[in-house]
Amino acid sequence: MNLTATLLFIGTGEIIFILFVVVMVFGADKIPEVARGLGKGMRQLRDATNDIKGEITKGINQVDVKDDVTKNITGEINKIKDDLEDFTGSIKRGNRS
Repeated sequence: MNLTATLLFIGTGEIIFILFVVVMVFGADKIPEVARGLGKGMRQLRDATNDIKGEITKGINQVDVKDDVTKNITGEINKIKDDLEDFTGSIKRGNRS
């Protein structure tokens, strides 16, 4: 039974190797700055993603409101058409008599 930890499909050995390479490339004193920069970048990415989701949701809600208004106006127009047809129909019937 293999009980090694995995993170994003990367095994423990690979994580240790990546950390070793990071220490060799950046040095031990620069790692906190690099981690801080990565954290800020991920935060900005998440905020931008949330802003985009909010804009899409707002747009969808506005389209729904426009659809409701259009349906209401169309319904009112149809009622007026029906009333006019009833009125003109009675006038036409009155002329034929």
